[in-house]
Amino acid sequence: MRILLIHQNFPAQFLHLAPALAAAGHEVRVLTAATNTRSLAFPACRYEMPAPPKAEGPGATYAEAAVRGAAAARAALALRRGEGFVPDVVFGHGGWGETLFVRDVFPEARHLTYAEFFYRTTGADSGFDPEFAGSGTDEARIKVVARSAHLLQAAVVADAAVSPTEWQASTFPAELRRKISVIHDGIDTARAAPDPAARLPLPGTDIVLAPGDEVVSFVNRHLEPYRGCHIFIRALPAVLAARPRARAVIIGGDGQSYGPRLPAGQTWRERFLKEVEGSLDMSRVHFLGQVPYPTFLALMQVTRVHAYLTYPFVLSWSMLEAMAAGALVVGSDTAPVTEVIRDGENGRLVGFFDVRGWSAALTAALADPRADDALRAAARATVAERYDLRSVCLPRMMRFVTGD
Repeated sequence: MRILLIHQNFPAQFLHLAPALAAAGHEVRVLTAATNTRSLAFPACRYEMPAPPKAEGPGATYAEAAVRGAAAARAALALRRGEGFVPDVVFGHGGWGETLFVRDVFPEARHLTYAEFFYRTTGADSGFDPEFAGSGTDEARIKVVARSAHLLQAAVVADAAVSPTEWQASTFPAELRRKISVIHDGIDTARAAPDPAARLPLPGTDIVLAPGDEVVSFVNRHLEPYRGCHIFIRALPAVLAARPRARAVIIGGDGQSYGPRLPAGQTWRERFLKEVEGSLDMSRVHFLGQVPYPTFLALMQVTRVHAYLTYPFVLSWSMLEAMAAGALVVGSDTAPVTEVIRDGENGRLVGFFDVRGWSAALTAALADPRADDALRAAARATVAERYDLRSVCLPRMMRFVTGD
């Protein structure tokens, strides 16, 4: 089969799928943004994204998505006319508008969309955190609904869709939910596995962390409220005061992925550290910034307890990788975390906003690591049984794409 994969930041969710399709004998092509400068293993057609229109109000998100969609469609048309490439299957992420008009370029193809999340005014991320909930006005709610306009169109024009968790699929309207298969991207549990020989040198120090050390970890792509950095930082002073040998190791940049932006020059990390100034022993708090995957994995293998918080939103791969690597995960009692972690069975759950509860749970996990051995083993078993890349997720995703 001829398969066209579309993602502005490829490979992203297609990291494992693309090479597996190629290995199975399918011809794989990629359509991605010109700003994606990675060296790709597959023939790629790159589209130039024009400057988005200076739209304001409810239509701004759709206007930008439509501009991107038109650019992607023009690139797809050039692929068809210039190279004669006509795919049997087009599979794209619907989140940025790239798939909006591609069906008109390839009407004979089967069209699939990655349906990651659908914005809602209630029951999900919007308005969840009163500290950063915005105005709550009718106008604000209208903007939330409008943010899903292109997601709705992407799902409507697709023949089938896929979502990584049941809860994320459930955010879509019922009429669309019926065409969504739930298949996670998959976790490489052979690589993300406990390793007693793992070591993590801490930059700027002579400290090398190893399994058994009192390490509490926290990981975000960027440190921001959507992923609970404010709650974690507020919980840390009590944890480090109670455990004088413990260290907190934090991975994440100071940019913005989700939610509100701060004024130029300000970061959420600095803002929340200012709150705990004088009560947090910064000599035992280590910010690593954004790191390569082997560094992240080493942290998961040496950590004693990993804190994972999120608004009701998209589930991070890092939580499942931490579980697979043998870390005890204390997660927020929010969807879709609760789809994976069962409190007292394969991890711990704490109310998202319960700062004292977070301090207590993290302190207890650091104090008596052997008490949680059964939870760690059960956590790895959960990931292996439900989310393993090779034995569970990739075979299902292959069948979803090929229709076999």
